[in-house]
Amino acid sequence: MALSPPPPLPRGRRCAGSRHSGYQRRSGTGDPGRRRHPSGIPFTFLDVSSGKITGAMVDLIEAVGQDMGAKVEIKESPFNALIPSLTSGKIDIISAAMLRTPERAKVVAFSDDVYPYGEGVIVKRDHQGDIHTLDDLKGQVVGAQVGTTYVRQLQATGLFPEIRNYDTLADMMRDVSLGRIVAGIGDAPVMAYQLKQGRFADLELSPDYQQQMVGELALAVAKDNTALLARVNASLAKLEASGKLDAIFAKWGL
Repeated sequence: MALSPPPPLPRGRRCAGSRHSGYQRRSGTGDPGRRRHPSGIPFTFLDVSSGKITGAMVDLIEAVGQDMGAKVEIKESPFNALIPSLTSGKIDIISAAMLRTPERAKVVAFSDDVYPYGEGVIVKRDHQGDIHTLDDLKGQVVGAQVGTTYVRQLQATGLFPEIRNYDTLADMMRDVSLGRIVAGIGDAPVMAYQLKQGRFADLELSPDYQQQMVGELALAVAKDNTALLARVNASLAKLEASGKLDAIFAKWGL
């Protein structure tokens, strides 16, 4: 997705999104671009019927762009390429299911929070035993999405002999369904949306699991781009005050 700034701003703004989205500037133009990973349902994903990237974070960045008087263009990007694209100047803004973390805040500047977020554990419906914490999965082979905070957090527990990395949550859920891994740990809202759409009917989010990695989603800009950050936060404040911010997430069942 790209944003064309209004006349008072002489140069373009580029942004990138989370697991799911971003802005990327196209060479030869002044439009900033935003890159999105197409698998972050319902935050950012590819609508196969239209061939377009859509989702809650797409709607959000378009609303921010409209308030800023900027044109938005959406581009695809793998989740683990979003921050490198931002810090290298290829994009201006990350808009996706990216959690604010102290580590990430060292290299990017986060906007005000836009949505609370936490992990879930996906297992087969016939899984034996309750799962209240990760300790209940000790010794099992589990999975997580590459580039997410969950990979490092799972490794730090020392509970698992193997943690398999997946490009998308759908790939991870498929391996749970096929019995290749016992459980998958990932974004609870994304996996819940997959289940609501009738995908992976043999899976469920463990109902007794108590989230341990809760955080907040936020947009992100380059660390030194304080002017853009101020404009983004001003637009987010207007969207929140008007009720449009809540309406955007409610539209997607969040």
